[in-house]
Amino acid sequence: MQFGRYFEEFDIGAVYRHWPGKTVTESDDHLFCLLTMNHHPLHLDAHYAETSTHFKRNVVVGNYVYSILLGMSVPDVSGKAIANLEVESLRHTAPTFHGDTIYGETVVLDKRESESKDDRGVVTVETKGYKQDGTLVCVFRRRVMVPKKSHAGPELPSFPEPKP
Repeated sequence: MQFGRYFEEFDIGAVYRHWPGKTVTESDDHLFCLLTMNHHPLHLDAHYAETSTHFKRNVVVGNYVYSILLGMSVPDVSGKAIANLEVESLRHTAPTFHGDTIYGETVVLDKRESESKDDRGVVTVETKGYKQDGTLVCVFRRRVMVPKKSHAGPELPSFPEPKP
C-alpha cells in the first residue's frame, strides 16, 4: 500500500477521495475541546446550545473537523512529506454535529520544483470536507514539501527485519 506520494507522482488537477469517513462522536469532540483548552459552551454544554444558540445542539469544534480532514489526506498527499509548509486558507462553511460523518477529497492545484534544493518540490492542494448528506463543511489549501523519487530513502524505514 502506498503511503504518500513523491513529487513526480502528483499531477495538477488530480483528485484524491479519502476513505473511509469518520463519524464524529460527542466524546471525540469533547476530548478534543478539553485537550486544546477550548471550553466554549457551544461545544461542551448541551443545555447552553439548546437554549442559547440557533443550532439548538452542540456544534463540533471546527479545528477538530479540520484535523480529521488533514489526517484523512495524509496517505494520499503528505505521507512522504519533508514538511508541511503552510496552510494558506481555512474556511468552515457549515456546522458539523455529533453523529455526522465526515468525508474528504483533495485536488492538486499546483506543483513546483524547489528553488534551493534539487531533491524536492512543493505541492499546493485544496482539501474539502463533506458531511454524509453532501454538505460542504470545511475547505483548506496548503503547501507540502515532498521528496523527488530519485532522492527517496527506503520505503518502510521503520519496519523491523523479521528474524528467521
